[in-house]
Amino acid sequence: MTPKEKAKELVDKYYNLESEGDKGGWITKNYAKQYALITCDEVLGYMGADRGTEFWLKVKQEIKKL
Repeated sequence: MTPKEKAKELVDKYYNLESEGDKGGWITKNYAKQYALITCDEVLGYMGADRGTEFWLKVKQEIKKL
């Protein structure tokens, strides 16, 4: 899977979640992107420099482009 594909997959997963908030609406694309970026940061926080860091940094770049 390419970083671009992974970025789209993550954003789509969050975008399709139903909001638990007061309005009961759907999560916006902007929020989905923010959640996906947080996920990348979490993954990066648990990785060593030699364990795929470059891939996840590229995923973050691709998320920002969406």
